[in-house]
Amino acid sequence: MFENLQDKLNGAFKTLKGQGRITDVNIASTVKEIRKALMDADVNYKVAKEVTDRVKQEALDRKVMIAVEPGQLFVKIVQEELTELMGGQAQTVNIKGSPAVVLIAGLQGSGKTTFSGKFANYLKKQGRQVLLVACDIYRPAAITQLQVLGEQIGVEVYAEPDNKDAVSIATNAVAEAKKRGKSVVIIDTAGRLAVDEVMMTEVENVKKAVSPTEILFVVDSMTGQDAVNTAKTFNERLDFDGVVLTKLDGDSRGGAAISIKAVVEKPIKFMSTGEKMEDLDIFHPDRMASRILGMGDVISLVERAQQAFDEDEAKKLNKKMRENKFDLDDFLTQLQQIKKMGNIKDIMGMIPGVGSAVKDIDLDNNSFKPIEAVIHSMTKKERENPDIIDGSRRKRIASGSGTSIQEVNNLLKQFDQMRKMMKKMNKMQPGSRSKMFG
Repeated sequence: MFENLQDKLNGAFKTLKGQGRITDVNIASTVKEIRKALMDADVNYKVAKEVTDRVKQEALDRKVMIAVEPGQLFVKIVQEELTELMGGQAQTVNIKGSPAVVLIAGLQGSGKTTFSGKFANYLKKQGRQVLLVACDIYRPAAITQLQVLGEQIGVEVYAEPDNKDAVSIATNAVAEAKKRGKSVVIIDTAGRLAVDEVMMTEVENVKKAVSPTEILFVVDSMTGQDAVNTAKTFNERLDFDGVVLTKLDGDSRGGAAISIKAVVEKPIKFMSTGEKMEDLDIFHPDRMASRILGMGDVISLVERAQQAFDEDEAKKLNKKMRENKFDLDDFLTQLQQIKKMGNIKDIMGMIPGVGSAVKDIDLDNNSFKPIEAVIHSMTKKERENPDIIDGSRRKRIASGSGTSIQEVNNLLKQFDQMRKMMKKMNKMQPGSRSKMFG
């Protein structure tokens, strides 16, 4: 996410490193590089110019501050401006009503149906009774896709496969939701390959019929400025409440995320970074600005960990770690919990300083498979006491897992180092881990 922009912005800041103070000359040079970086990331030209003009003025106004290095001061200014540009603060969705009705709109292929499922899952976890509505009457697989997602997350789907009137389907679904005491109705509308009058009229008519409490426009962030232009056209007709950015994990430029709020004047409310139903995050402009600048996003990392990790399991693990009884079964459990948090490369990008270090490494959740295969090839006794794994056992484990003896050795060596570190921590800081895990 944003790798190219991050590299180019860091390159721009390097011109100020080692400088004793901010001057008109080095400000002009740095601002020029920042503007070029934003343009290369497919940020709207007008937006890029406006934000860099503000950065330049802020830097000139603050150059009297001599306690902070020029490079650090400039990073802080750019972070503040990017945060403001993307909306300033996170925005909530309006799901008040009996039921609340959320209308999902966007082009075909933008990820509307998948987002509808993710959003339903998000609301269900908050204890809400949700009804998904299949209002895409044109794409043959749309109804089936929504039904599969609904079954996956345990949310009911309302569909009328033989009805070709989206307005009546939506109206009937809301009436059904009222009857059955559903608190939120999510309507997945049809998309097209391009904006056309038929589609716009249909979605406008659905809006008039069901009076949604919230309209969310879903855009594929990989389409760059085209996404921004499409959002502008939709907003003129629908006056939507917020934007959802999908496929952010595949977009190294990020121009849509940076400029859409400034151009359309509607906040980004959610961002989607994968195919799993849990891969949905509230959009926090300040956190995203930090990630763009390579400063990580520890708060989001902690929030994901809290959602993925079972509290009772964490307490049991904490006890075993304190008693130096942490074994390979526990290690395997932790790997599986980490995978629940989402794409591993995205997670590592949330750790300050780590994102840039792994940007060129082909890293995904499949990277854990060889480790899991090695552990699964061990007997229960071997997993509980890795010290008994001698040469012949290593050979058998490698053969059974389809890996090499060297890979088995590396895992055992790393695990041994981890145990030694835990033992050392237990001696140095007794009871500290219990406070961490609660």
